[in-house]
Amino acid sequence: MHFLMIIVALTVAYCLRSQWTLISGNWSQRWQYTIFFFLFPPLIILTTAIALLCMGSQGQMGYWHTSRFGYLFALASLCAALFLFIFLLLQGWKSIQAACRNPQVNIGGQKVRLLGIDSLFAGQIGFWKPQLVVSKGLIDSFSPEHLETVLAHEEGHYHYRDTFWFFCLGWVRSCTCWLPNTKALWEELLVLRELRADAYAALRVDPLLLAESLLMVVSNCSLSSEKSCCAALADAAEGDRLEQRIDALLSQPSVILENNISWNPFAFAFLPLVTVLFHT
Repeated sequence: MHFLMIIVALTVAYCLRSQWTLISGNWSQRWQYTIFFFLFPPLIILTTAIALLCMGSQGQMGYWHTSRFGYLFALASLCAALFLFIFLLLQGWKSIQAACRNPQVNIGGQKVRLLGIDSLFAGQIGFWKPQLVVSKGLIDSFSPEHLETVLAHEEGHYHYRDTFWFFCLGWVRSCTCWLPNTKALWEELLVLRELRADAYAALRVDPLLLAESLLMVVSNCSLSSEKSCCAALADAAEGDRLEQRIDALLSQPSVILENNISWNPFAFAFLPLVTVLFHT
């Protein structure tokens, strides 16, 4: 029976992820749609593993006997996920320590860490309370007006705690890289994150100046922002994704709400836990 539960969970997760396609619509619609397809498949695998672990390696469910294989599979899967979480946590901690080794300066009334490099870079590095890191090259190249737009964008990342939430989502991505469309879903989430930060900034600064700043950073940025706890201005800024951000800034930006996720569809992912009641 345990083996059957594993097969069903993996099949549902794989088939559901395979059905995902890009959609058009407003930010809220795209966010709800994307986060469901990103989180639901790994969640149903997780709840199945927890259910198997709770049932143990002995006993039976109705007429079916349980097996040691299901228990060991669940235990190994959860241990692997925990190990990966600790590994990413250590990577993030190293990034924070590296950022803290840079001098702290005051720019536009904000305390930032100054990178002594000529590349154009600005990003939040950390978890729940990240630090803003700005390169010397960006400060030297940008006018005060353009620099203000960059700071406003990064303030948006701080306001929405993007570094923390996307660290958690990045862990899910790493655990489910074998599922279809994981990379495409992750890139869509990055785009939606940046669109939200752009909209937050556009309500406080000139959107046209922000678009110019974005283009300048993208055309000169040589630093990778793939750190596990980093949210940078140039994230998800390639090809048509960059066009999406520029088009959104040039149009009249509307207020983007907080993460108003409807959690009702996710309730079905907890159905495997019900099977524990039938285990004897």
